Amino acid sequence: MSTSERLIESTRELLWERGYVGTSPKAILERAEAGQGSMYHHFKGKPDLALAAIRRTAEELLATAEGVLDGPGTPYERIEAYLRRERDVLRGCPIGRLTMDPDIIASDELRAPVDEALDRIRERVAGIVEEGKEQGLFAPSLDGEEIASTVLATVQGGYVLARASGSPAAFDAGVRGLLSLLTPARPV
Repeated sequence: MSTSERLIESTRELLWERGYVGTSPKAILERAEAGQGSMYHHFKGKPDLALAAIRRTAEELLATAEGVLDGPGTPYERIEAYLRRERDVLRGCPIGRLTMDPDIIASDELRAPVDEALDRIRERVAGIVEEGKEQGLFAPSLDGEEIASTVLATVQGGYVLARASGSPAAFDAGVRGLLSLLTPARPV
């Protein structure tokens, strides 16, 4: 792995663990096993490196989500697969963690990849809900955008509840609750 790749990956990990303020250039260099000055050779500074790391995290999250949401199955099954996909629930979401960081939220440039990734997932889920409505799987009264926001809120809120309780059970309960509300009507 090249030095710039090690710097990006180390920054991604540190942002997830410590947030922006807690991620010092020294910590990045130590984690990346890079010499002093390496960061400034490849990046303009910490904000530039953080932006590269945040973009990579957002791209990875988006690719994972789209891989599940664009997979096989009915609209309900694809949303269920997204909600139930394997996650390190107690560690939290690397993108969700960034939304809690005041320095990232205060920077339009650093916040943009986070917002764009969440928007794209929300748009994809909304499209799947609309597809399910067209197929008669979901009630015509459902609003795809509202359900998509609820799906994302369930995932992000589930991380918070699981971390607070120290157990993935809270995340799983939120997922089960949402899925029970979305379960297609069964013919009588």
